[in-house]
Amino acid sequence: MGKATKIPRGLSRELMALRAAKELEDGTYVNLGIGIPTLVSDWIEGRDIVLQAEIGMLNTGPLATRENVDQDLINASCQPVTELPGACYFSSVESLAMIRGGYMDVAILGALQVSEKGDLAGWNNPERGFPEHIGNIGGSMDLAVGAKKVIVTMTHVTARGKPKILKECTYPLTARGVVKLVITDLAVIDVTPKGLLLMEIAPGLTAEEVQSLTEPKLMIAPDLKEIEL
Repeated sequence: MGKATKIPRGLSRELMALRAAKELEDGTYVNLGIGIPTLVSDWIEGRDIVLQAEIGMLNTGPLATRENVDQDLINASCQPVTELPGACYFSSVESLAMIRGGYMDVAILGALQVSEKGDLAGWNNPERGFPEHIGNIGGSMDLAVGAKKVIVTMTHVTARGKPKILKECTYPLTARGVVKLVITDLAVIDVTPKGLLLMEIAPGLTAEEVQSLTEPKLMIAPDLKEIEL
């Protein structure tokens, strides 16, 4: 057996969400996907950003604490959320119409794999033993093609140390060529027509370490820096 890959210590899930929140401009409408993306709602307090929950809620607030939990108010991960002034509710029909109609400026999604071309795979993990045609794609396929910009937040590698950023996705695709930016616990990577551009790295890491855990060849930004939070 080969030597196990040592996985560097990177950002926490909360700090990955904070970094993703920095990408959002005031005045934008944003949908947060399941997992790490839902944590972004805790980092935009006081900003002019409208969050949409595809289950049928607009202007959702931060995740609810124990004192203000209302199980009727939930996000895509079924976590209780708070409501901000002006919040409104609607059916999934109107919700998906907003998404498919191109009204979401940004979708922040989780992923199982991302390719160097920006292909997104996030709904089926064959390694868990599920047949290729079985999985829960939900509204991610609509968000992936309907949002004006798609940002992915995910761990850089699997629990077994395998890269999740690949030359070609090996899992069933959600959408092709839609991812514009990848934020992981180890790096911030821009998806460009010429390839993947390494923009930022987690504190204490080197570009070489990030490359060793990334299948495609990374271009290194001239102003490469530590991840800014």
